[in-house]
Amino acid sequence: MGSKNKILNNLDWLTVGLYFLLVFLGWMNIYAAVYNPDHQNIFDISQKYGKQMMWIAAGIVLIIVIFLIDSKLYSAFPYPIYLLVMFLLFFVLLFGREVNGARSWIEIGAFRLQPAEFAKLATALAIAKYTSTFNFNLLKIKNFIVVGTILFVPAFFILLQNDTGSALVYSTFLLVLYREGLPGWILGLVVFIITLFISTLLIGFQYVTVYLLLLASLYYLLFSRDFKSVLISSGTLLAFYTLIYILNYYMKLELSSYSKLFIPLLISSLIFIYYAFRKNISRIYAVVGLSILSLLFMFSVDYVFTNVLRDHQRDRINNLLGIEFDPLGAGYNVNQSLIAIGSGNFYGKGFLEGTQTKFDFVPEQSTDFIFCTVGEEWGFIGTTTVLVLFMILLIRIIIISERQRSSFTRIYGYGVASIFFFHIIINVGMTIGLAPVIGIPLPFFSYGGSSLWTFTILLFILLRLDVSRDELLN
Repeated sequence: MGSKNKILNNLDWLTVGLYFLLVFLGWMNIYAAVYNPDHQNIFDISQKYGKQMMWIAAGIVLIIVIFLIDSKLYSAFPYPIYLLVMFLLFFVLLFGREVNGARSWIEIGAFRLQPAEFAKLATALAIAKYTSTFNFNLLKIKNFIVVGTILFVPAFFILLQNDTGSALVYSTFLLVLYREGLPGWILGLVVFIITLFISTLLIGFQYVTVYLLLLASLYYLLFSRDFKSVLISSGTLLAFYTLIYILNYYMKLELSSYSKLFIPLLISSLIFIYYAFRKNISRIYAVVGLSILSLLFMFSVDYVFTNVLRDHQRDRINNLLGIEFDPLGAGYNVNQSLIAIGSGNFYGKGFLEGTQTKFDFVPEQSTDFIFCTVGEEWGFIGTTTVLVLFMILLIRIIIISERQRSSFTRIYGYGVASIFFFHIIINVGMTIGLAPVIGIPLPFFSYGGSSLWTFTILLFILLRLDVSRDELLN
């Protein structure tokens, strides 16, 4: 009785209330997205909304089980849980069922399970366990490698399943590591790499190269005031590039744009380094090194974009960046989603009155594009309300995390917040055309048992640990 009273007294009821409100709203919108006049009963288990109701009920059972388990067990068994889920990820590669081009499902009769969803939970627990060890220092090479491996293994298996969206979720753990001491320059470097990738696709390798060289030259001038060496280096680059261009044209060598730039860049970089050595400007070495690595990265962008990404992924990125416009092909989903959301105006068309939704204009409208159903039927007011509720939930998770005496619970809480944040931002972003369509669910709204259970378990393990926050000291 005392344990029960303690749970009831210490439980964060506001977060619990937010959970059930979001789940209820999600269920209503799934009902609206796939509404069938011949099966109007929302509890009809032959329809998606009836199946979602069953998964919600099973989720409530999971919540009860989570609170019945001793909170100390969650910090005692993260590694076995992680290894078990990694085995399932490997198993699904061999024996899984392929759905929409991704081999991500374990099928047992009518029951299907997606291990990639539960891998997020296992990784959050494993990261929290390892980084909460005594005297942990992320800057130590060994620790950095271990943490990187914990994140890389599930992402790698999921990429092999052809589920790029779920694999990208693991990048959000950088926010957790930043909270636990990851240097800010690493986050800055990640942002720089993403910017470099997008810029290379948008404006081309040659132009980005020119911008990088200008930045490197300005940095060099800032510390050396040596205009002569900059002019010599720039002149050398231009002269060699012109020479190679002429030879390529008249001798019909058919060199690629990368090949034509490589030798001039190499020579001009060596000249930069020579003058920096003479002037004893140590900072320029790091700039030259970063510039060379940036150029090598840009060399790889075309290869990755052409040979690694699949056709539909390239088309979606091209549509997102405005390189191509294909409203009837790769951009169809987003275009129809924007029409649906825009047609909702301020107040929306009303429950079950969405024409884009009712006539199935938006593909995957009960899963990846469920947010457009909210926009069409409930308008600006509805979408804003849902986003505010998610924002409050994220704030509550961070507040819960920060009040912990246990570093394990705090780190796990930030993992939960990061996973939720990534899913919300990317799902809503791709629905309104601000993010590539990578196929990840909106928490508690998108149809699917694996997704609903994963987010439920993630949240309520945190709440269970929070109930015992005065007992957990690790």
